[in-house]
Order: sequence, then structure tokens, then C-alpha cells
Amino acid sequence: MAPAPTRLALIGAHGRMGRRLAALADAHPELAVTASVDRGTPPIEALDPAGVDCVIDFSVRELVASTAQWCRAHRVPLALGTTGLEPADLSAVDAAAAEVPVVFAPNYSIGVNALFALAGELATMLGAGFDLEVVEAHHRHKVDAPSGTARRLVEVLAEARGSSYEAAARAERNGIIGPRTDAEIGVATVRGGDVVGEHTVYYLGTGEQVSLTHRATDRDIFARGALRAAAWLAAPGRAPGRYAMLDVLRTP
Repeated sequence: MAPAPTRLALIGAHGRMGRRLAALADAHPELAVTASVDRGTPPIEALDPAGVDCVIDFSVRELVASTAQWCRAHRVPLALGTTGLEPADLSAVDAAAAEVPVVFAPNYSIGVNALFALAGELATMLGAGFDLEVVEAHHRHKVDAPSGTARRLVEVLAEARGSSYEAAARAERNGIIGPRTDAEIGVATVRGGDVVGEHTVYYLGTGEQVSLTHRATDRDIFARGALRAAAWLAAPGRAPGRYAMLDVLRTP
């Protein structure tokens, strides 16, 4: 007898990502969408936790805290892809992760997560003689900037140099700004058209330059990654904690 499918609740089910998650899950015999939450539906508080093995949230910042609180209260794992979170939202996610397994990833693409792993290693290898810059581009409807992926890239680069996003990130340059400092990591935002997502990390040295680029051409890469994360979270015995997508890729 085939094992029962992993039962999913989709938060933000009517959005672009929600619709693709539902379509891909429907084509996957080991997954089943059993609940959907969005405008015009009952809120997550109305869901029966007995019918949900994992929640996937690709909604809006305002719903994240309630999603995290519901998952914590009912001991249901959470795959969270909503970006642009505020400190209070992050606190709610951390509180949930103390009780249930949570994957919180700014980008669920397998290629982007490989980029996260490579970006910091390359910064360490090249050393302090290279200036670091991140450029990201997205469609004209994206509401947060820089993207969660770009922010994570800056975090990775800063950590490789013993710094932090807050100390190193420089998101705006305008007017007479003076020469570039050694400590800063520039992050530039491009918005327009229907760009799915593009991220480039520049390592700019004297006499040589290196760059790493990930270019998304199909939104399904994010949905496939999130579904993989949900199945991983719902596996028996998964310990509570806040996980990254790299944890999903690196462990069975």
C-alpha cells in the first residue's frame, strides 16, 4: 500500500506562487493540498490541524505572525517563503521554531541556495582585496527591496568577513558620496517588466573581476523547492528548529 500523501495548507493560495504550488502538488502523488487560505476564505485559525501535515506560507507580511502562531499552537511544521518581514514577525517565527520545525528561506530555488553556499566561500578565498557588490532585478510588482535573496547574499558575504548585514550593507548611493569604504557591501535594486528574478554577486579586485549570477526564468523553481521543503519538514521525527533550505538539500 502506498504511503498517505503529505497534507498541505497553503497560505496565500490565490497568489501566483500559491496557484503554482497547488498545481504542482496536484501532479505529485505524495502531496495533497487539503486547505487554502487567502482573501475571501476563512483565516488560518479556522483550519482543522488534524488535516494538515505542513503549512506553506507565500502570502504577505501581515499574515506571517498569525501563521507562525497557529503552527506553534498546533505543532504543525511551517515552510515560510514570505519576505520583507519586520522584527515582530521574525520573533513570531523564532517562537514557532522553538516548538516545531520551520524552514524559512528567502528563496526556495535549488540554484539560489547553491549560490548562497558558494558566495561566502568565494569571498573568503579572494580575501579583503576584492570589493563586494550585489545587484538584484525583479518584476515591477515586487513590493519589497532589496529582495530577501539579495539581503541573504549580503548577510553571507558579511559573515564571511566577520561583519553583519546591518554594519556592511549600503543600499543607496546618490550625490557626492565620497570614495567607497573597504567594509561596505553595496546592494542595488532593479525593478521592471516581468523579470522573475536575477541576482549577481560581484567580486571587484584590482586588475581582475569575478561574478556569480543566478537567473530565474520560471517561477516553478520556487514552488518545487518549497514542496520539497514541506515534504522534508513533515518527515517523522523532524526536530523543532529554524532551518534553511540548505539543510533540506544536505540532509535526507
